Amino acid sequence: MALQSKMTVYLAIVGVFALMGGIVYYASLDNDELDQVEIKLTNVKLLDVNTVDNQAKFQVTFLIKNPSDKTLSVSVIDFELYGDGKLLGSGLYSTADITLPGRALFYPGAEIPLKNIFVLNKSEVNSEIYEDAINEKITSFSAEGKMTSQTSWSEVDKEFKISYN
Repeated sequence: MALQSKMTVYLAIVGVFALMGGIVYYASLDNDELDQVEIKLTNVKLLDVNTVDNQAKFQVTFLIKNPSDKTLSVSVIDFELYGDGKLLGSGLYSTADITLPGRALFYPGAEIPLKNIFVLNKSEVNSEIYEDAINEKITSFSAEGKMTSQTSWSEVDKEFKISYN
């Protein structure tokens, strides 16, 4: 009887490992789908200039397209924003603190704009580029960074370098 009990425990352990292997395999199938997600920089708009704090607020809009067959969400867009080729600073769009069901869902074929507030501090950039930015004289913007997209089983980080004129 003891041998049969040990065999049952052994089979249960093997079954659990097989189940875990199946979950990992199923989750890895999503990675190719998540890697298809596209990101574009569609707009950079001056919202406000605070002359007391020497800051300017911009609305940065990314258009995210899901050409895959999976429903997904975008939890993080970590980026550096450039104006006329000069670094303006770093920005972060994040819904990482929001549970997956509360985020914008990108159904297959969906295109959704994600907007983010970018704060430009005069003390962190050349005063000439700051003046160009607040006087809306910058003719082209670009961004580079990393976007994290997720399904309920997988997560993929995708690096990007995009422009907006």
